[in-house]
Amino acid sequence: MYITCLEKRLAVLTAAFLLITITHPVCAQDAKVLTEAEDEMRIDAYEQELEDYLTHYLVDEYDARAAMAWNRDYSSADALVRSVAPNRLRWEKEVIKPPHLQKTGPLLSKPYNLLGTDAEWLELPLGNIAARAVIAYPEGASKANPAPLVIALHGIGSGPETAFEDGKSYHAYAKALLDAGFAVMAPLNMRSIPRRNNIERLARLADVSLPGIELARLQHLLDVVLQDERIDADRVGAWGVSLGGMATLFWMPLEPRIKAGVVSAWFNHRINKMVVPDERYSSFAAGNEEHAFFSGWLTEFSDHDVVSLICPRPIQIQHGKKDNIAYWPQVVEEFERSKVHYERLELSNRIDLVLHEGSHEALVAEGVAFLKKWLDNDE
Repeated sequence: MYITCLEKRLAVLTAAFLLITITHPVCAQDAKVLTEAEDEMRIDAYEQELEDYLTHYLVDEYDARAAMAWNRDYSSADALVRSVAPNRLRWEKEVIKPPHLQKTGPLLSKPYNLLGTDAEWLELPLGNIAARAVIAYPEGASKANPAPLVIALHGIGSGPETAFEDGKSYHAYAKALLDAGFAVMAPLNMRSIPRRNNIERLARLADVSLPGIELARLQHLLDVVLQDERIDADRVGAWGVSLGGMATLFWMPLEPRIKAGVVSAWFNHRINKMVVPDERYSSFAAGNEEHAFFSGWLTEFSDHDVVSLICPRPIQIQHGKKDNIAYWPQVVEEFERSKVHYERLELSNRIDLVLHEGSHEALVAEGVAFLKKWLDNDE
């Protein structure tokens, strides 16, 4: 537990307040003003009191709180989906908060040379904003031979083209998908920490979230793209790296058209990642990534709980032991809790952990094989 003796911490903080009060009694006849050092001591103590209070709620009370929030029925896959419907609604309305967008024009498409691959640049007007993506089709895709579609989701510092490039994190996994017979659509999402911080602050004021906006953009794109006769609308997958992995995990519960997913370099022991600093991994609690904090997230939605909103659809988790976004034994712990949802339905073959010796990256062969397995048949 993060706090093993909260009562002692509170006693120390109370003593600090009392020390200042006794030293400087406040009365009408003899009012005293605190020194700057004493004022800092008081407000430091108050900050620590609030941090301890919220950390205790988020960390120590999470399991008990989640146990009351979820009422899963494992009697069948359909029963599980129905039983988590209230949680799914809270995930949508209280955490992701997608806005209501409307199409305000036709999909615009133009040829796009994607590193030697013939592709199309798509733009769909949605009022004051637009959904944009690059899409490429495998050789031979047609009405008579429609291809499955994989949504390739990029992370911080990347763009739609990155998944096609042979870089250190992506290894051209989108190109490998094309070669394997998949169509690939890579949306343009917001890149860079400062830009995401800026937009997320404004989104909170509007009671939406940036992931929610980008989900709504993607859903409108899918409405149109899946009408293309070159694509099999019943065989859609998603594969995201880093923050694209976040998008995959966040959006699959709310987009049933995505039938299978791969999450690379994102899945985590979410409570520790967000709240508990530790030298064994990079904690969001110790950084400047405001964009990564969403209201209501840790009320009941640690990663293993979010997976239950995806189950029984297949999902593969990829994590490198040298990736400091997480301490890999904690990833294993969170995965084992996620796997329970599938085991209870006797569908454990639909969830997979690829734990490798690498770092912050996608494993191409394993991800392609997983998506081929689940999007090439009716299991």
